[in-house]
Amino acid sequence: MNIHSFEDYEQMSGRAAAMVLEEIEKKKDLLICAPTGNSPTGMYQSLAQTFQQKPKIFNELRVLKLDEWVGLPAEHPGSCEYYLRQQLLDPLKISADRYAGFLPNPENPQNDCERVKQLIENGTGIDLCILGLGKNGHIGFNEPAEFLQPHCHVAQLSEQSKKQGIVEGYDEKPEYGITLGMQEILSAKKIILLVYGEGKRDATAVLLSKNITTEFPATFLWLHPNVDCLLVKD
Repeated sequence: MNIHSFEDYEQMSGRAAAMVLEEIEKKKDLLICAPTGNSPTGMYQSLAQTFQQKPKIFNELRVLKLDEWVGLPAEHPGSCEYYLRQQLLDPLKISADRYAGFLPNPENPQNDCERVKQLIENGTGIDLCILGLGKNGHIGFNEPAEFLQPHCHVAQLSEQSKKQGIVEGYDEKPEYGITLGMQEILSAKKIILLVYGEGKRDATAVLLSKNITTEFPATFLWLHPNVDCLLVKD
């Protein structure tokens, strides 16, 4: 894991966007696994600015949604679908045939997990997976546990995850999420981990200890050969 420290969020976001653009230059139809939350927002905004100047760069870019809340419809401002539409899909004009992921509020979450699992297995693989670091070490909705799930699954959310910024302020507090599993995340050719936000000092310390444990899922990223961790100095 390569560690990159930045003085502020803007610098971190700019560098993350530059890394994404570098990967797109190598492969025009790059498949990027996209997260939601506060950490990637600045990066998405930087990419949107690039789109205004050079839209053709993104003509073949493909997007896979990392995770989704169970119980929130697509039009709910707290849903991952709504966030990605606002921050990434619409600004970069990602067409429907270049976007895949969990359905917002699926009738049968287990079936939807299997559908996304098959999409990944039958496709060309994830080229770039972008992740944020949860305060408890979760990545996607892979929560701390005695055992971690390898594939797409329905996850019971921790109390910390229920308080994430994306649903903060709304009455609806989902109890479950659907997410890519650890094997699918670690199968990505390259991973960018963004570490930003209040209360992340302890989480950063655990990550940098290099002690791999299911009680802090992000530590499994140390097993991947191509990870860049971008963090804002606390």
